[in-house]
Amino acid sequence: MKIKKHLQKIETFTLDLILPKKCLGCQREGTFLCSECLNLIKLNSWQICPICEKSLTEYGEVCRYCKLEKPPLDALTTASSYENPLIVKLVHNFKYKFIDELSVPLSKLLIKTFQKNKLALPDLIIPVPLHPFRLRWRGFNQAELLAQNLAQNLLPSFPIKTDTKILTRIKYTSTQATLKKSEDRQQNIQDAFQIDLSQIDKIKNHRILLIDDICTTGNTLMECSKQLRKLKPKSIQALAIARQS
Repeated sequence: MKIKKHLQKIETFTLDLILPKKCLGCQREGTFLCSECLNLIKLNSWQICPICEKSLTEYGEVCRYCKLEKPPLDALTTASSYENPLIVKLVHNFKYKFIDELSVPLSKLLIKTFQKNKLALPDLIIPVPLHPFRLRWRGFNQAELLAQNLAQNLLPSFPIKTDTKILTRIKYTSTQATLKKSEDRQQNIQDAFQIDLSQIDKIKNHRILLIDDICTTGNTLMECSKQLRKLKPKSIQALAIARQS
């Protein structure tokens, strides 16, 4: 493990010499996103019901009409708009150009959003899991990196627990954004996740915070929540960078 980390440092140093880091916003050298450009990203001034996507709600909680359907997810709060070109560029470079360092500024957006919306502190943070094949291809789970940063920095003196074992992905699926029809997206993600029923003590009567990078249809978060509901949590809140229509 130490050798691997040492080799990664050498690789990073070499790449920085050949291709210096540049801010994806202003092209300033030295970082992938400077603090000035980070502060220019506008946070959402309102949130909507994650089910109907029509009703304005205080922090993205399910509206009173959709609650009648008893959805597994209680709320979805998003940080910014996917119509922001810088958000699109950051997420694309994070996921598909494998720039894991972007997890730091992106998690800061999530922290700002968490604080702005005065969300209840979770007992446990769970990132949306990747299938092992995709994890090996990418080298990291972007949601997990965001979750770790959030857990360590939301309350720096009192780190929040994270877990990547309770919820796992057992079905290899196409990327949701590549599917155009809603029924195809629903079928694609159906039965993709599995819960460890033996871990009920970690979930029962606890506030759970699900973390994802981009929410497309919401089907992924719903499927994760369906599995988590089997362990009787007090609530399931989701937090994402943006929602892509």
